[in-house]
Amino acid sequence: MSDIELAITRVKALESLLEGALGATGKGLHEKVSSVQDRLPQPLVRKLRFVATVRNKIVHESDYTQIDDRAGFVRACDEAETALRALLAPPKVINKGCFGLVLVVMGAIGIARWVS
Repeated sequence: MSDIELAITRVKALESLLEGALGATGKGLHEKVSSVQDRLPQPLVRKLRFVATVRNKIVHESDYTQIDDRAGFVRACDEAETALRALLAPPKVINKGCFGLVLVVMGAIGIARWVS
């Protein structure tokens, strides 16, 4: 995959996550990030802006034909995607046994009232 294809593919995936789950709006990744940046952690905003800048450079600048730090770009994309998916995931229940305990206690109270 060429660097241009890589940049476009990865940015499209990030834009889709921002649009679908956070309602981001705008023409490109920079604008979409700006539209929801108050709901994102600052390190994630910086990472997304880095990715957007590299994408714009590889697509629009004729003398920039190869991403300088391809591994760093891929890493930034991976980390940004992971962070966005974590933000969008439903919260995990930490103490699953708590609900069962409530049911047992409520059942015991109900039985105690029925017996007495």
